[in-house]
Amino acid sequence: MNNIRNFSIIAHIDHGKSTLADRMLQATGTLTDREMQEQVLDSMELERERGVTIKASAVRMNYTARNGEVYEFNLIDTPGHVDFTYEVSRALVACEGAILVVDATQGVEAQTLANLYLALEHDLEILPVVNKIDLPSARPDDIAQEIEDLIGLDAADVIPVSAKTGAGVGDLLEAIITRIPAPTGNPQASARALIFDSHYDAYKGVIAYVRVVEGVLRKKDPVLFFATGQTVEPLELGVFRPGMTPVSQLQAGEVGYIATGLKTIGHVRVGDTVLSAHDTESGPLPGYAPAKPMVFAGFYPTENEGYDLLKDALEKLQLNDASLVYQPETSQALGFGFRCGFLGLFHMNIIQERLEREYDLDILATAPSVQYRIIKTNGEELIISSPAEMPTPDVIASVAEPWMKLSIYTPADYIGPIMELTTKRRGEYAHMEYLDATRVLLEYYLPLSEMVIDYYDQLKSVSRGYASLDYTFHEYREGDLVKVDVLVSKDVVDALSIIIHREQSYYRGQKLISRLKKLIPRQLFEVPIQAAIGNKVISRANVKALRKDVLAKCYGGDITRKRKLLEKQKKGKKRMKMVGSVEIPQEAFMSVLRITDD
Repeated sequence: MNNIRNFSIIAHIDHGKSTLADRMLQATGTLTDREMQEQVLDSMELERERGVTIKASAVRMNYTARNGEVYEFNLIDTPGHVDFTYEVSRALVACEGAILVVDATQGVEAQTLANLYLALEHDLEILPVVNKIDLPSARPDDIAQEIEDLIGLDAADVIPVSAKTGAGVGDLLEAIITRIPAPTGNPQASARALIFDSHYDAYKGVIAYVRVVEGVLRKKDPVLFFATGQTVEPLELGVFRPGMTPVSQLQAGEVGYIATGLKTIGHVRVGDTVLSAHDTESGPLPGYAPAKPMVFAGFYPTENEGYDLLKDALEKLQLNDASLVYQPETSQALGFGFRCGFLGLFHMNIIQERLEREYDLDILATAPSVQYRIIKTNGEELIISSPAEMPTPDVIASVAEPWMKLSIYTPADYIGPIMELTTKRRGEYAHMEYLDATRVLLEYYLPLSEMVIDYYDQLKSVSRGYASLDYTFHEYREGDLVKVDVLVSKDVVDALSIIIHREQSYYRGQKLISRLKKLIPRQLFEVPIQAAIGNKVISRANVKALRKDVLAKCYGGDITRKRKLLEKQKKGKKRMKMVGSVEIPQEAFMSVLRITDD
């Protein structure tokens, strides 16, 4: 065990975590140059396309130190985006140390600090690294000093590296041996391991990623999953190199996987403890607090037959992403589907794309909303995550919405536009601090519902991409919130309803109706579109009818012949309007998001 080191790489998005992991794999000879490709641990097609890490991925490397000893390194590469913080916190539990990567040109950013605090909460040893020293604009010494000033780690301990060229990676590998502690745990005790991730394999069933804390797991020994009480004999034990490689046993301190052969997905949970099946003494290891979803949206199959396929896909995806939650719901407009909870809008987009690509589903997503807390006039408390669940105004005593605490790191030039953007969205100024001559930390309180609708994109836009954002839940706060319903052909389309502050309801209602008017295709009859609060209509527009020219063949002659044809057409339209249904395209549901474009 003294020669095992378990560590993860944490950093802000795009500071070079995955590239540094590539250089380590090359330096330790885990992969040959022929097998090597850029961001080799980002195996998902989406990750490679977007250039971001979405899933934490584990890999084992064997490293021969300069003193001749062989060490086993278990590296867990983690995402940097704020929406995947839960992924990072799970990975950190399997480690004793963390390499904190900071960009030599950009310095300490919002997620650098957020991920660092997560690592400190887990009592990990921090190894600071300044990356991208090969760039002409790199300031490694200044950034090392910034790390000392902001974080309190000694500037002399900061290791300069270039993940692109491989400079300094040898020194980093040696520092891992000397500065990150070996795992502790009794190798003679009964086997206990923590599940920190999992995925589903069509041939091997559920595959649990484990960190062995005590004892030894052997292939033929049956194991027990503590939370679900399920006992299995593993089909295979193995480690990640970075592909799945079978081994005969996993001992205390090691990171690997168990192929369970289970086809029932609910039997394995992230955060559960794996015990030897004969062990009746040991209790569970401390697991994780379940992720708390912040953003909710409805996912519906475009074809009714797709409901079971969508349910199956969500089950398998939840196994690979424990922060996804879902429950069945029905909508008058869209039929049967699921209400899904996500950690943020980017997380929602990724899940939607994974469902469409990996499971070949065609789904319709409603506009995202947040959780509201409603006190009814009879004192009863309701928590709702969909505008369709909101009761009528006469029974509501108060509505409270979630507010977030934002930390925005930005160059000083963009303070004005960022403040204007945030206050326009009901943001409350909290604090401002100059980190150095050019960079500023702004702190604000902002309703989550205002953040969900393209706030992050707008922030990047007004700061030319330089601002970085981190946010945490602050509190539920009461507000004058109302539900705006959308009626198409006098029928309420529940999937288009929004909950909004009364001050903005008229403006947003009008914008939404104008947008829908452009998106809803013309029918053979006139289609009225209305926005209403309760029984009060606040905006209306008509989609003009397509009209067939019934007078084309009737030229000349008596006017009454023409009138007769027009009357006949009018009657037909009237009948059609009573039975005609209006198809609403997917863009209409997403248009709710884009009402604040200007």
